[in-house]
Amino acid sequence: MNRVKLISLSVLFFVISTAVSAQITQVTVAYVNTTDLLNAIPAKEVATQKLIALSENYKKELELMQNEYNKKYSDYITYQGSLAENIKLRRMQELTELENKMQQFMQLAQKDIEQQEKIMLEPLKKQISDAIRQVGIEQNYTVIYDLANPGVAFVTPSAVDANPLVRAKLRAK
Repeated sequence: MNRVKLISLSVLFFVISTAVSAQITQVTVAYVNTTDLLNAIPAKEVATQKLIALSENYKKELELMQNEYNKKYSDYITYQGSLAENIKLRRMQELTELENKMQQFMQLAQKDIEQQEKIMLEPLKKQISDAIRQVGIEQNYTVIYDLANPGVAFVTPSAVDANPLVRAKLRAK
């Protein structure tokens, strides 16, 4: 009798566990690396080259300002002993003004480069985000983690790499 009960219980447990597992929704986890995806877009290289050119232009202008400052400073040092006190003060003031202009220029240049970078890269980041969303919907992923996000510390080995699919989406556009 105990044997029959044990077999009946085993069969009942098997039927219940099969029914429960059939009701559990399958979770599909995938991952991407948005930094890699961004670097793979040809428009990113174009934007990078434009930013480098802009930076070089600012650098050249700063060098001109630096050369002017160096010349005036050198003249001041050379002739300071023979200059009247009012002329010395005026030249020191000019040097101080040039220093301030160079600092303001460097700040303006840095701000402009950062702003141009944002303007150039935001549409590319949106394009990647849209492509990730489309791949997630089309492939029925539950979640896609971004490995470029420092908050992600672990990705299960069974996760699917969606980078090739997103790259294909990006190339299709």
